Amino acid sequence: MDTLKVGMKHIVEWEVTEKLCTTRGEYKVFSTPSMTQFVEMASQQLAAPHLKPGQGQVGTMVTIRHLAPTPLGKKVRAETELTGIDRRKLTFKVKVFDDVEQVGEAEHERFVIDLDRYIERLRKKISG
Repeated sequence: MDTLKVGMKHIVEWEVTEKLCTTRGEYKVFSTPSMTQFVEMASQQLAAPHLKPGQGQVGTMVTIRHLAPTPLGKKVRAETELTGIDRRKLTFKVKVFDDVEQVGEAEHERFVIDLDRYIERLRKKISG
């Protein structure tokens, strides 16, 4: 995690497929839940190469604004920037674009975790 620096950026592109869409009238458009997943994935990808062995990360907060529709078959692009590091809390600002315009923006927080502790906690929850 020592190599993570505020200001780092990452870009991800997706094609808007049917599974990422909702229906508006006769049109299928990129859904807000899919945009939220896109924002999380782009931010996760930025941080992942900088984690130490045994570390993972989880999303803890997403504040999102879906600004415009993107039709089925078009591409969307997430541009994420690491804007804050507070011990293990990472903060990102993300802008989402299609071929025509900005279609979304988000603030996202992720938390760097110890995978062994996380998995142990999960196992205890599963076993009751």
